Parts: sequence; C-alpha cells; structure tokens
Amino acid sequence: MLGAGFDPVTVERGLRLGADVIAIDAGSTDSGPHYLGAAEPKTADGAVRRDLRILLHAAHEGGIPLIVGSCGTSGTDSGVQRVSGIVREICAQDGLRLAVSEIYSEQSPADLIARLDAGRIQPLAPLGPLDAATIGRCSHIVGMMGHEPIAHAIAAGAQVVLAGRATDTALAAAVPLMRGMPAGPTWHAAKVVECGGQCTTNPRAGGVLARIDEDGFTIEPLDPEAECTPTSVAAHMLYETANPFTMREPAGTLQVGDARYTAVDHRTVRVQGSRFEPADQHTIKLEGSAVTGYETMSFVGIRDPRILASIDEWAALLRKLLAERVESTLGLAESAWQADLRLYGHNAILDELERETTAPREVGVMLLVSASTQELATAISKVANPLLLHLPLPDMAYLPSLAFAFSPAHIDRGASYEFVLNHVVEVDDPLELFHIDIDLPEAS
Repeated sequence: MLGAGFDPVTVERGLRLGADVIAIDAGSTDSGPHYLGAAEPKTADGAVRRDLRILLHAAHEGGIPLIVGSCGTSGTDSGVQRVSGIVREICAQDGLRLAVSEIYSEQSPADLIARLDAGRIQPLAPLGPLDAATIGRCSHIVGMMGHEPIAHAIAAGAQVVLAGRATDTALAAAVPLMRGMPAGPTWHAAKVVECGGQCTTNPRAGGVLARIDEDGFTIEPLDPEAECTPTSVAAHMLYETANPFTMREPAGTLQVGDARYTAVDHRTVRVQGSRFEPADQHTIKLEGSAVTGYETMSFVGIRDPRILASIDEWAALLRKLLAERVESTLGLAESAWQADLRLYGHNAILDELERETTAPREVGVMLLVSASTQELATAISKVANPLLLHLPLPDMAYLPSLAFAFSPAHIDRGASYEFVLNHVVEVDDPLELFHIDIDLPEAS
C-alpha cells in the first residue's frame, strides 16, 4: 500500500527484470467507514511522498506507467487531488517530465437517485433495495472502477495514473489487458499480486513480479530472500473473497477452480487454467458512508483481583448503573444513546467465541458512548466517570480505585460513520461514472 513503505532495491530489481508497469494500491475499506465519510487519508503525507518519489523515478527511468489506485485511502475526489499535489510537487522538485492523469470516482447523489428511479441500482447481499433517503444521508459516495478508465487514461498518453476508488486487481490488470493478454491469467495474476509480498513466504518482503502470457502467468518475489510457493500463491484466493474459486469484477467473474499451481524453482510459481467469464451486465459497486452520531471514549485499567475474578458481573453492573444514572441525571432513555463496553484482556475481541476461561491479570475497559450530538455523548461519558473510577461489586467492603489511561478521562472522537451502501449500478459504458483528466507535459 502506498505510504506503508518498501525497500527501493526491490523496485530497482523489478525494472532490471523488465517490468512493463508499476501498480500500487493506496486505499481500502479495511479500516472502516471513517476515511470515506470524512474524506481523510489514513496514511501520512510524508510516508506517501517518500514512496511516490521512489516510484516516480522508477517509472521515469523505465519509461513505463505508474498506476496508483484508491488515492487518499477511500478514493474520494479530495484524495485524488491530495496525491496529485504530492506527485506534481515531486516532479517539479526533481525535474521529472511525466504525463499525469487523475480519474475521479466520487458520485453525485442526484445522478444516483435518477439511476435508482430508472431501476439501474441493485443491492448486494445482505442489503435490500436502496432508497433515495439513504443516498442523501451519505457524506461521500464513490464508485469502484474496473480497469477500463485506467486503460483509457494510458491510451490517451498518461504515464502516471492517479485513480479514485478502484478494485485492487484493476490496477495490475489494465496494461496486460491493453497488450492483448487473455483475461483469465491476467485477472488471476492481478489478484495474486494485489498485496505484494502477501503471496510469498515473507509477507513483509515488498513487491512481486508477474509475467503474463497466452497460457498463464509466472510469479516471483522481488526480494531475493523471499519465495513464492504453490501454496502461498494459491492461498491468496482465500483472501478477501467469499468464494476461493471465484472473484467478481465489474466486467465479469474470474474462475480459478481448474487452476494449476506448479513450482518452477524454489521461489517461482507457474499458474495455468484460470478463466474469466464476461458478465451480461457491466456493474459498478457503490461505497457510501454516512454519519450515525458522535462518540466519546473513556479508557480505564483494572488490576483489582476481586473485580477481575468476576469481571462479567462487574461489567453488567456498570451497564445497569450507567443507564439508571443517565436517565436520572440527563433524562435520557436507553434508546436515545448507545454504549459499547469492551474489556481488553477479557473477551474484547472474540466475545462469546472466546474459549480461554482463566482469570485475567489485568483488564483495560473501553467505554465508547454514541449519541446524536457530541455534547450529549460527552455528558454521558462524564456521568460514567465516577463509575469507571470507583465502582465496587455488591459484596465488596471497600471502594476500588481504577486507573484512567489519560487526563482528561474522556476523548471526544467526533462524528461516527457507517457504510450504508452495498449496491451496484448497471452501466452501459464502463467509463460513464468516472471523470478523467490528463495533463500532458509541454514539448521542450
């Protein structure tokens, strides 16, 4: 991922091995709806600038395209502009003459409502039919492009493509498909390379190089100490897929049930037998994030052995007393607010699935209050403060002192977002939802 860092030597090795394109992802929905809702990047500008400088010089030296997808983490228009600004700054400072294209993927609510009324938006499970009100609630909506807008920009002369929200695979598939490579091996190779070293024996080892031909593809790590094995390559179809044998793209479905994975040597794998089935209807997936309320967080540590021996009882008592005190002091029923209580060190992650039953040595208690306004969430958190500091169990003859992690004891987290769209738009043209700008450098 752009901004996550990599060894420049691996990029140099990729050029020496004859790479035709550099593809790198800059975003994801993995970190939740905030980054789309607030249109904020997850990565630091300094880290993005460091990675981009290496890649821009490599693209310039090799005379090959550099494709960056899902700019700014969520692919919003401001995310594309942010990365574009860094690219142009580097090019100006380092004297690089590169044709840059921005592809914008943010969607107009009015346009989507018109498409909804025309019956061209369909739900993906588990969501049901969409309504205009849900579209209107979204602070930002992006469409997830396939390879077509990227290929269009390159064909028009762009050497650096900065795309909004895109499928991870589209970045690596665009150039091979433009060169006439078969869709099955191309999409499968693109899926395997999407997370770089994750398809190797050392997931931290940086990038990989895929060679695609008429009959399949071959893949190897760019780090000489890492290895690709049939298992490590095949296993990547288990990653972020509902079915390890299929993967849906806007243009169709990759089928790898008949794929064969063969070790060429101790670090290189050959894959054959992948197929791609074109869809009857091209679709673009929508991602939309909406404000659901405002949050305030408190965090306190417990080492009292008596409480830890009955930590579930203590947590239930805290929830009960907090609800009672919020109603008596603020006049709020439980339906008007929410509180997420997590006991870190005791089932905070697995909850009822946790099988370990030994008493913890210490527990960190996170109370996350959600309400319709920040002021209300903070007020509820302040009501909880004395309970988090000194709440005893009913049979305790003393008042325990628990340890707040910071002062003040609460942190206002601001707006809370959730993904409210899991739908696809039917389109007649794979480019119609995306705006493409290309800045060709003037001839010297």
